[in-house]
Amino acid sequence: MHPNPAFRKTEPQRNLAFARQRGFGVLSINSDPAPLISHVPFILNAEGTQADLHLVRSNPIARMGGGAAVLAVSGPDGYVSPDWYEVDDQVPTWNYVAVHLRGTLELRPQETLLPHLQQLSDQFEAQLAPKPIWKTEKVSQPALDKLLRMIVPARLTIETVDGTWKLNQNKTAEARQNAATQIAQSPIGTELAALAELMKNAF
Repeated sequence: MHPNPAFRKTEPQRNLAFARQRGFGVLSINSDPAPLISHVPFILNAEGTQADLHLVRSNPIARMGGGAAVLAVSGPDGYVSPDWYEVDDQVPTWNYVAVHLRGTLELRPQETLLPHLQQLSDQFEAQLAPKPIWKTEKVSQPALDKLLRMIVPARLTIETVDGTWKLNQNKTAEARQNAATQIAQSPIGTELAALAELMKNAF
């Protein structure tokens, strides 16, 4: 998380809404000799207190059974050239959005796995409308049983939520708008149109 308070004033509910909409993050758990990391889709509950996910049974995180963990959810990001501000004495930077959900990870009972997978696919399939929502009923029972044996359900009980929205809030509105216009045309970064829009409306 960036230490500058200017980038960390986002209300918790906006951070949670962002994480919920993304639904994908980097799960990290303390281990020896180094933290373990896994990239996972997840479902955030309405209160923002729990993130349900699943792991391949052979994943080292699953074998640990749980512990203190963080789920890092990244958003659009991009390089910002100092020239784009049209202001003197500027330096390069990188703008981005990131939310960290910290808490305790635990494995869940195996009977919760199928309902979790159904809820997870429903969440993302709904965003593909008017495409009909895919359902697990389309998978043969032998194939589904094989899949269910390979993965385990898990839950992160969330204790703290931290967000960084680094969008040049420490610049003048004019300088930020100038940079946002250039960001939208830049090839360096990801989801640059979304990043430019956030910069234009930075709080």
